Amino acid sequence: MRNSVSSRASAASRGISFALALLVAACAQQQSTTPPPPVPSATDTAIVVQTAPRVIFPDGFAVQVEVAADDPTREQGLMFRDRMAEDRGMIFLFPASGVYPFWMKNTIIPLDMIWIDDARRVLSVAHDVPPCKADPCPSYPPAGAARYVLETAAGVAKKHRVEAGSALKFEGLDNIPAR
Repeated sequence: MRNSVSSRASAASRGISFALALLVAACAQQQSTTPPPPVPSATDTAIVVQTAPRVIFPDGFAVQVEVAADDPTREQGLMFRDRMAEDRGMIFLFPASGVYPFWMKNTIIPLDMIWIDDARRVLSVAHDVPPCKADPCPSYPPAGAARYVLETAAGVAKKHRVEAGSALKFEGLDNIPAR
């Protein structure tokens, strides 16, 4: 009787081992057929970068811009910044075209100021405008009625040949209301 119990136990053990092996194989097969989650590609990353607001110069150089579309943000502008990367700037959006002189009060780095009309053509450029050292700060007026003003690090406009009449392209700025 002992041999038959031992045989049955051995058969049961083999059956359980076989069932476990099948279960492990089934799980492994299911895992291998389940696709891994998608990994962002370089193209996906580029799309994210391209959706940030930008102004594109005629030579293709892109300036990623912060947007000043209301009075408090326009008044603050780039005050108290201690540096500005060449490919960064601030665009000031106005609800209507007008003569908008700018000044450099509390601005501690030199800037280029670029006034732009409704058709996104450059009206005038103030190059390398120095920080204001004492009140009253001088104002820098445009050559005509502008709808936008772009401020960049000093020297950027000259380096990329941005001048009166240059056509600029805006990306990511069309649906931002100016107040």
